[in-house]
Amino acid sequence: MLNFVTTGDGSKTIFNSEVGENYHSKHGALQESLHVFVGAGLTYFLDRSNAKELSILEVGFGTGLNFLLSADHCTEKQIQLDYTGIEAYPLSLEMIGQTGYDQYLSQAIWTDFLTNYVSSLNGSVELNSFCRLQIDCRKLLDFKSTQQFDLIYFDAFAAAHQPEMWGQAAIGPIIALLKPGGIFVTYAITGDLKRLLKGLGLEVQKVRGAPGKREMLRAVRPIF
Repeated sequence: MLNFVTTGDGSKTIFNSEVGENYHSKHGALQESLHVFVGAGLTYFLDRSNAKELSILEVGFGTGLNFLLSADHCTEKQIQLDYTGIEAYPLSLEMIGQTGYDQYLSQAIWTDFLTNYVSSLNGSVELNSFCRLQIDCRKLLDFKSTQQFDLIYFDAFAAAHQPEMWGQAAIGPIIALLKPGGIFVTYAITGDLKRLLKGLGLEVQKVRGAPGKREMLRAVRPIF
């Protein structure tokens, strides 16, 4: 069963009783998304590369908050964004519409997202002149792509609830899709995850965590 929960910063998330976990941090869904994915991921990448176009792969699309904030940022900066989300169990349009996320971004992005959400579950759709979205409705272990990505947002449920999402079999294939100079970010940081990513050739960085977490992880694929 899925139920809405108000987090510490006033923004909503969803509690999945089957998994036993919220989709976002109880300390603040909006704060976590802005800090971990938009800040330590998207903004960090753009500051390093000065790119005018980029591709993002998100593991755990969920409510779409990470996408919405990224799309809003890229549209404002006039950066071309090609976004792919992996979500085995997509939420209904009705539930997406009840998140209240429209108050955190432009009305145009919100309207375009709701209008195109169902279509994005079946293929790539153009939300506006800067943003494309596709939601792949398969489990991570079944996901296949020939595309290479500049950024990977890893926003799966915690390893305590879904350990299979955090091992070599799941993470190895998606790291293979990361471009040289590309960045992997996640809210979690463990010794096993650091060793796994280092073993896959990435440079691992410990970054200050979002409220409620001391640290998070960012990893970069070397250019050479």
